[in-house]
Amino acid sequence: MKKSLLYLFMLVCSMSMFTSCSDDDDDVKYPVDSELAGAYKGKMDVYYVGVSTPIASDMVQKVYISKASDTAIKLELKNFVINVAGTDITIGDIAVDNCALKQDGEAFQFSGSQTLELVVGSCNTSVSGTIGNGTIDMVINVDVAGGMKVKVNYKGNRLSGNENGEAKITGFTFESELITMQPVIDEDAKTITFKVSENATTEDLQALVPTITVSDKATITPGSGVAQDFTGKVVYTVTAEDGTVVKYSVSLLAKEGIYDFEIWVEDQDYHYLSPSGSFGTTNGGSALVYSSLEGIHKDNPQVVVPPYCVVPTEEAKVGTKAAHLETISLVQAKADLKEYGGFVGGIMSAMCPNITAGSVFLGTFKLDNISKPLTATKFGVLSSSGKPVSFSGWYKYTPGEKFYDANGKELNETDQCAIYAILYEAKDAEGNDITLNGETVNDENSPIVLRADLESGVATNGWKSFNIEFVSVGNRVYEASKEYKLAFVATSSKRGDLYEGAPGSILLIDDFKIEFK
Repeated sequence: MKKSLLYLFMLVCSMSMFTSCSDDDDDVKYPVDSELAGAYKGKMDVYYVGVSTPIASDMVQKVYISKASDTAIKLELKNFVINVAGTDITIGDIAVDNCALKQDGEAFQFSGSQTLELVVGSCNTSVSGTIGNGTIDMVINVDVAGGMKVKVNYKGNRLSGNENGEAKITGFTFESELITMQPVIDEDAKTITFKVSENATTEDLQALVPTITVSDKATITPGSGVAQDFTGKVVYTVTAEDGTVVKYSVSLLAKEGIYDFEIWVEDQDYHYLSPSGSFGTTNGGSALVYSSLEGIHKDNPQVVVPPYCVVPTEEAKVGTKAAHLETISLVQAKADLKEYGGFVGGIMSAMCPNITAGSVFLGTFKLDNISKPLTATKFGVLSSSGKPVSFSGWYKYTPGEKFYDANGKELNETDQCAIYAILYEAKDAEGNDITLNGETVNDENSPIVLRADLESGVATNGWKSFNIEFVSVGNRVYEASKEYKLAFVATSSKRGDLYEGAPGSILLIDDFKIEFK
């Protein structure tokens, strides 16, 4: 059922095109401003028509009603966010500019319809509902090309306007002798990180109990004082009094500067593996596509689900495990999605790149805006160990046979890997948090102070060590009094951020270390 939430995504995208007829009776005037206009807080359920079990339920959502005319309202869903199997996707502002009203006792009926042209063809769409007495109750129906029908139910209550809209974690602490660094909240990245003693066991980490404070009149799930398993990331959801929802990812920091890739944890929604600690990988971006393919494969066994880009390997240089990063071609996957996946498959095929590189980085992966996937890679964690002076480790690289650009055109080039580390200022001049991402990390104006780059990413003859000095970027100077974030990035295709590379390029990495002064 989780895969089916993608239908909701396209449904919501389509809503911005809704129109409706206004009332022809110019003499009628309804109390739009005084009784109907305002913000409404409610919940949304989504169904396939004919199926009683919802594919998504109890999604908290705010709806804004304003005056379009004396006999019509404007309906808006601002900063609309849907959750697809644990991944929040920001859709943006959705507006229905003119919904005609018709009085029905003390309430008002509204309705409208439109034929929408989506990437999969024409979809007949209608919206209808009742508003009045401080409530709104509406139904949205979409007849999708191919015969599928989707229905959305929404019910909400009008807010007074005095409700608190802040949804923040204001405090997060542990009362345990095992904690060597109390949790640090990165409000910009919505992450919380902490450190524990080297003597802490897995059982200790699974029994840690946080004390949490949140914004006035907000609620949080899981709650304060409840033990959680912090061997992996724990997601906390804060809901403001007015319905605003914010999620924070809480994770354990490995001992700063030592990254051995020995311990891996399973994602709760998609079940791929990631290195334990404050790491992000490109698996998070592939998960939506792979999840859809897995659903198709059940009825079409000839459809092959590609491997994830980042997996653990026992081909380690030090210890028992290393990280295996591989560049994957999704050309066949896109064709299978389009042929066998129906409506969802067509959407996913259009979204999916031809090439995706395997990448591991210090930071988090969070898909905030599906139209800007590179912003999902949020590089860096707060650094407290001083000035980094060197970045070392082991790697083994074998490029794939054929190199392709983003459009699938073969180029006469040989793929290269990339490994680098950066230290950058964590706050701007106004004191606001900064988090670099895939779009901003290479910007010449980014606040990177120190950088260490692998000189060449060509093929290696077996495992190869590196030891790189951090050097100043431009005229920037490290100042001990400032707050910094540290990140390293390793990828199997140097131009993977452009969706270019050679399928089959494999980068193994192990025993990374950063030394500080």
